[in-house]
Amino acid sequence: MKKKYVPVLSIAGSDSSGGAGIQADLKSFSALGCYGMTVLTATTAQNTKGVRGIHGIPVGHIIDQLDAILDDIPPKAIKIGMLDRPEVVEALANRLKNFSIPIVFDPVMVATSGDRLIQEETIASIKEYLMPIATLLTPNLDEAALLCGFEVNSFDLMKKAGKKLFDLNNQAILIKGGHLDNEVIQDLLILKHGESFVFENSKITSKNVHGTGCSLSSAIAAELAKGEVLQEAVLKARNYIFQAILLGRSVQIGHGNGPLNHFFNPQKQIINEVE
Repeated sequence: MKKKYVPVLSIAGSDSSGGAGIQADLKSFSALGCYGMTVLTATTAQNTKGVRGIHGIPVGHIIDQLDAILDDIPPKAIKIGMLDRPEVVEALANRLKNFSIPIVFDPVMVATSGDRLIQEETIASIKEYLMPIATLLTPNLDEAALLCGFEVNSFDLMKKAGKKLFDLNNQAILIKGGHLDNEVIQDLLILKHGESFVFENSKITSKNVHGTGCSLSSAIAAELAKGEVLQEAVLKARNYIFQAILLGRSVQIGHGNGPLNHFFNPQKQIINEVE
C-alpha cells in the first residue's frame, strides 16, 4: 500500500537564515508528518541578528504559484504568514475566500530581532479582507497591539485585545503571551460562542527562539490538516514548540537569536502541562 502524506500549504516569506518563514514552516510540517508546499510572497535578506532587506514577489506570480498548487495538490490546510503589501493581501483573500479548508493566519509584522516586516497600509487590508476568512488568527503581543491600536502588556489586555480581534475575525483567535514578563507563558484561545481556553507552560530561558511564531502557526495548520479539532490542534502544536525550544536551547547557530530544534529526538520529549 502506498503511503499517503497529508498536504499542507504555507503562503509566506522566505528567511534566508532558515529559522523562520517558509523554511520554519516546511520543517514543522515535515516533523509532524505532513507534506509541505509553499507559495512565496517575499524574500528577506536576514540572519540571526536582524533583517537587512525585503523584496516582494510580484502579485501575479504569487497567484500563479497558488493556482499551480490548488490545481494539482489540494492542501488539507493553509498557513499564511508574512504579507508585506495591501495588493498581496487582497489578491490572496479574493482567491481563498470560497475555500472551506482551515486557514491559520499568523500576522507576521515584527521579527524576533524587533525589525518591522510590514507596510503600515497593509494592516488595514488585513483587517478588511483576510481576517474575516481565517479559521484562526495567531498574533503575538506586538502584532495584537498593531491590529488593535493599543499596547498589550498584561493578561487582562490580552483578553481585551482578543475581544476586539474576535469582532473582526468572528472565528477564532489565539493571542500568544510569550512576551509578557512572567515566569509562566499564558496563551489565550477564543472560540466561537464565547468559549475561551488558557494554555500555560513554564518559560524556557533560551536565545534560540527565532521563528517560534511561524513554527507554532504551521504546526497548528498541520494538526488541523490531520483532522484534529482546533483546541486539540493548538494543544499538540504548543507541546511540539515547547519541546523544540527546550531541546534546542543549547544549540549554537549564528550570533543572534538562533532557531528552534524542529527535529528533536522524540525519545527525549518532555510533555508540557497545559490547562
